[in-house]
Amino acid sequence: MIRIFADLHIHIGRTASGKAVKITGSRTLTLLNIIEYASFQKGLDMIGIIDCHSPEILMEMDEYIAKGRMVQKTGGGLEMDGITIIPGSELEIYDDSCKGPIHVLCYMPTLTAMKEFSSWLSKYMKNIQLSSQRIYVTGKELQKKVKSLGGLFIPAHIFTPYKSLYGSGVKASLSEVFDPDLIDAVELGLSSNTMMADQIKELHSYTYITNSDAHSLAKIAREYQILEVEEASFTELEKALQGVDGRQVAENYGMDPLLGKYHNTVCLKCHKPLGEEEEVCSSCGHKNGKKGVAARIKELATAGDKPSRPPYIHQVPLEFIPGLGKKTLEKLLHYFSTEMQIIHEAPYEQLAEILPTQVAEYIQAARAGKLSLTVGGGGRYGRVSNKNDE
Repeated sequence: MIRIFADLHIHIGRTASGKAVKITGSRTLTLLNIIEYASFQKGLDMIGIIDCHSPEILMEMDEYIAKGRMVQKTGGGLEMDGITIIPGSELEIYDDSCKGPIHVLCYMPTLTAMKEFSSWLSKYMKNIQLSSQRIYVTGKELQKKVKSLGGLFIPAHIFTPYKSLYGSGVKASLSEVFDPDLIDAVELGLSSNTMMADQIKELHSYTYITNSDAHSLAKIAREYQILEVEEASFTELEKALQGVDGRQVAENYGMDPLLGKYHNTVCLKCHKPLGEEEEVCSSCGHKNGKKGVAARIKELATAGDKPSRPPYIHQVPLEFIPGLGKKTLEKLLHYFSTEMQIIHEAPYEQLAEILPTQVAEYIQAARAGKLSLTVGGGGRYGRVSNKNDE
């Protein structure tokens, strides 16, 4: 077995010709830039690019294959520049069973399967070119189509207040919208972790994944997992999600939920934290607070013994480290090659030789879980500080 770093939720902002795919995504998020950045700077082994249904992206991938730069792997997935790409698609469903819109992730084993999926999607979508578009079929119909193509079906960022399974989509249970047997895993999202999600009994049978939902290159691998597999391929990923033949999700690395921008319930006008029964902000009188992930999970919590899970390790992305700007990060990468090495392996003594002492101490404190956090909410991320600074 080998251990590989995987981030399975990365958006494409623009095609090579400049056409928008994820409208809110950075213009630098092209297919080529993602692959090079994820491989050479971030140090990932597997990435899920979840806008591969877009016809122009399919054409780009065909061009790389024709040039011999990209190859279809025998076990599924594609390889380019030493990294395995799992082609995927993020879609929005909002059928009669949904209380609100829900985003889901659909992954395909081959480019051929993704092309067939894209052709099918084009019959039920208004704009097949764009990411995260509404598909006018039921959740269960979509599940069946994904499975007919040998794909994986995963609800995305399941607690986010906007466009997610529990945040906006169902009253109490995923079975209101989906066939529970056709779900391969669930994605936790930035404002929750394993301990929080396991308060909901119906999730106990599913593997949890932790991904970046990157809308810019810098956001890639702000959350990720370590997989124990025989090789980096679609088939091995599927086995890891199923926990069979010794394959598994060995560790989840995610931002501390307190840093997530939807963790706390806050006033959307002045961002004052709101109590459970507080409908009107006592500071500014605004009436519309947005319920945070922590409060929503508390509403949904059910009894039941919690299952055995891999460790969920709170990870502070390097971009959150005070004093660690772009030029300083470039200096670190000159010595340690990838961000995975900086986060996981670089000795403190070497960091202290390269960085200002305080910045090196921040990285060390992040590893040890000794950073103080200001809670995020209402669309604003939390902030970090070193407990030793207090």
